[in-house]
Amino acid sequence: MRARPVTPDRQVRPLPWCPMVDGAWPVVVAVMLPITAAAGVGVAVLRRRFVVVTVRGPSMEPVLREGDRVLVRRCGMARLRRGDLVVFAELPDPPDAAGRRAGAAAPSTRAGWLVKRAVAVAGDPVPREAGPALAALDDDVVPQDCLVAIGDNAAHSYDSRHYGYVHSDRLLGVVLRRL
Repeated sequence: MRARPVTPDRQVRPLPWCPMVDGAWPVVVAVMLPITAAAGVGVAVLRRRFVVVTVRGPSMEPVLREGDRVLVRRCGMARLRRGDLVVFAELPDPPDAAGRRAGAAAPSTRAGWLVKRAVAVAGDPVPREAGPALAALDDDVVPQDCLVAIGDNAAHSYDSRHYGYVHSDRLLGVVLRRL
């Protein structure tokens, strides 16, 4: 099919749905630039406040399983409550029988996040009966900027029963929901 030539009796009209015709680029830029900037700022704010974490390992079964993804709200220790699912930076490998840590010679390649349940927060009594590391602590109550976090599946969880308190500098936030 061949295009018909434009003749004086047949003029080209601008398309009503296409603002680029008739040199309207400044209008398009003036409208789209703020919308794009606002969307970018919105995404940046959401990413600072929320993060998605993938569950690794069986330590939180049956509540969370390997591969589940959870939405986490970043927060500090002051917003934690007993019973919350918390996410914090992975701790070093446990020491072996000789007291050496597996990752001591080289940095660990398993860097990631742990998901556990907060069983005691700042000001709560230390649950000494939960494990040997907690029984060895001198404190009667959990200190400020610390919490006790234990996995729901005790047989497959490396948690506060083995390493004691989780400090606030390791905390990422609280699990809001499974995705």
